[in-house]
Amino acid sequence: MQGEEPPKTPLQRSMDTLGKQLSFYSFCIIGLIMLLGWIQGRKILDMFTIGVSLAVAAIPEGLPIVVTVTLALGVMRMAKRKAIVKKLPIVETLGCVNVICCDKTGTLTTNEMTLTHMYTADGLHAEVSGVGYNRKGEIHCNNESVKNNSHSSIRKIIEIGTVCNNAEILDGGLHGQPTEGALLACAMKMGAEGIRNEYIKLQEWPFNSDVKQMTVKCAHKDNRGEEYYFIKGALERILNQCRFYYQNGADMPMSEQIHKDVLDEAHQMGIAGLRVLAMAYGRQLDMLCFVGIVGIIDPPRPGIREAIRTLIGTGVSVKMVTGDSEDTATAIGGRLGLYAAGGEAISGDQIDHMSTDQLQDIIPHISVFYRTSPRHKHKIIKALQNNGCVVGMTGDGVNDAVALRSADIGIAMGKVGTDVSKEAADMILVDDEFVTIMAAIEEGKGIFYNIKNFVRFQLSTSIAALALIALSTVARLPNPLNAMQILWINIIMDGPPAQSLGVEPVDQDVILKPPRCVKDHIITKKLMINILISSFIIVSGTLWVFYKEMSDNKITPRDTTMTFTCFVFFDMFNALSCRSQTKSVFTIGFFTNKMFVLAVGGSIVGQLLVIYFPPLQAVFQTEALYLSDFLFLISLTSSVFIVAELRKFLERRYERHQIYKKQTYYYDELNIV
Repeated sequence: MQGEEPPKTPLQRSMDTLGKQLSFYSFCIIGLIMLLGWIQGRKILDMFTIGVSLAVAAIPEGLPIVVTVTLALGVMRMAKRKAIVKKLPIVETLGCVNVICCDKTGTLTTNEMTLTHMYTADGLHAEVSGVGYNRKGEIHCNNESVKNNSHSSIRKIIEIGTVCNNAEILDGGLHGQPTEGALLACAMKMGAEGIRNEYIKLQEWPFNSDVKQMTVKCAHKDNRGEEYYFIKGALERILNQCRFYYQNGADMPMSEQIHKDVLDEAHQMGIAGLRVLAMAYGRQLDMLCFVGIVGIIDPPRPGIREAIRTLIGTGVSVKMVTGDSEDTATAIGGRLGLYAAGGEAISGDQIDHMSTDQLQDIIPHISVFYRTSPRHKHKIIKALQNNGCVVGMTGDGVNDAVALRSADIGIAMGKVGTDVSKEAADMILVDDEFVTIMAAIEEGKGIFYNIKNFVRFQLSTSIAALALIALSTVARLPNPLNAMQILWINIIMDGPPAQSLGVEPVDQDVILKPPRCVKDHIITKKLMINILISSFIIVSGTLWVFYKEMSDNKITPRDTTMTFTCFVFFDMFNALSCRSQTKSVFTIGFFTNKMFVLAVGGSIVGQLLVIYFPPLQAVFQTEALYLSDFLFLISLTSSVFIVAELRKFLERRYERHQIYKKQTYYYDELNIV
């Protein structure tokens, strides 16, 4: 596990690239501005002061803070939904996951096992009623009630199932594995729960995913000289080891017909969705006697089929990985909507005989993997990652640690998971439910879009500030903003208004979008166009106010105050439009993000103090403005918000028109056919 390094998350890669690009371009532009100022004969100290201020304002040092706060709040929301995230960047990576490899037992199913059918080697069928880990229920065979000693073959199955068992049922509660609990509950229903006390365990070989069986060496208390091996596990492993079968208390030579009958019965149990366990015993491991099989039901969790359908509808592929037989795996997969008749399912043995390249060629078409072990999980992950997939993998055992660590998102079970699996995982499901994974993916998608909203706001402000000073320098105009005013704008750009965009409530429409491609950059062509449009409006409006106020060719505190306030108000309206990339603010509501309302309100109060509070007037070189000035500035600066709303409206209308055209074309094609 230590040798398997967790991959870098998409967000970390995007942030690294974005930070380098912004720093490089900002320093280049600032250097050019200082060079032009020096050529024009301006004071080097003044240009240096402006350059340093621009560097502080243009480089988004608040970006890591906003990202961290946004992710931390996402972690808190996910914890309330019973998903504990151990690493902050993993929250956003969940929005990129396009394949989930999921254990069947306990995640897709309830992990509440109930033994419902038994078939003995001598051909007896028994049905078991009742649910839960208690004695409520009965066992019937050929319309007869089965009690402790009434049917020797059935009693022998229960004898092996309870002795080869480490679970305990105390006060109606299970302590141990659910499969073993189902066997104990069945023994209680026939009044045979005391059988296990008749034997002394001498040695035990616990179940593991490689041997697929549990073996106990034991002796009867009344005859300690005779030692027996009791075995339970996968049918195909145990049946092939048996030389005899159990009939009415005697060991009979195994025949091909008995072998075939057992396999046929196991197939019927499997296609009914039952988990099949085989029982055998013997004095030697190479001379075992086959006793029979049991069918255990583990029903799918409520709402799991709908959750899987929703995920598949949003472009997330779900693959079931289980240690059960092919019949059981495909039956449960069919109930969950993961497997259809004629579909493909492959076993762990088949995976062993494939190279990673061969597996990655066929794996897009496979949704069910059966008779698998943790080493197969690791191979499945590597094949999917080689195909460019972002993989989430669930696991609960010690041997799952390598697979959990190598997956893009390792998901451990909170209830049944081992400490090792929880340590290796990136996320822990407190309730072990698959629906929680879907909730986490929704949160991850929403967080990324909030980060994009913040980036759009910050970049439009940075570009506007740089362009404003650059154009003023090129046009040989005085600097419209002094160093302190630029730093104040930086506080607003990186401060509460910007950070409040990161806590915008998750848009339900975003949840339905497909997973984000990990190769996509945060700054897309469409986003960059929107940033440039906003920056152009801010720069044009601010320069016009500066030129208008400077009509007497003299720079006064009023001129810079009007220009400064104009830029700040542009910023506030721009932040309002950045709350959503597609929806109107009138649709999402002005007060749905209370943090944003408080942040913008506080920034406006701060701007008024800068303008009217004498000590701050001296620092920022401002003077008081009239009410008419504010009305003029508000009407002008709201243009950036109005243009953004108009753009969103036109984009929504265009998208609806495109959908209508596609639907019309589709129905026209149907009519032609």
